[in-house]
Amino acid sequence: MDSAPAVTAIAQTIQLSLGPVFLLAGLGAILNVIALRLGRVVDRARALEVLHPRSTGQEHDRHVRELRQLDRRMAVINASLFLCVASAIAICALVALLFVAELADWHIGTLVAWLFIGAMLLLIGGLSMFMIEVRLSLRATQIRVELLEERRS
Repeated sequence: MDSAPAVTAIAQTIQLSLGPVFLLAGLGAILNVIALRLGRVVDRARALEVLHPRSTGQEHDRHVRELRQLDRRMAVINASLFLCVASAIAICALVALLFVAELADWHIGTLVAWLFIGAMLLLIGGLSMFMIEVRLSLRATQIRVELLEERRS
């Protein structure tokens, strides 16, 4: 007797894995946005590091404040990236586990459910950190009053 899984069983497993695979595609887009934000923050920090030693007085204090804000944002973005990547890894493991379970005839539905819940919790954490970083960037982006003065004719 043939112990290989039926083509219909494999097809069904492929159908089951489509949801998590689409989730991975969305996560890829999210990771791209987060990585781009991190790149912009790093670029700004490097630019300020060049200006910092040559500045004095209020300008120097402003650079120090902004560097501290950028450092905090980098830490939050890094946490967001870590959690989202961990979620993507958990989703990949979930898809692989679906196929291994089908091939080995394992009955591990509970494990699969917990792995999916874990992946979602990691994603929630990553998106929450991303939201915090966006809030930090909005709070840090303040246009100086002297630049907002109206033109005088």
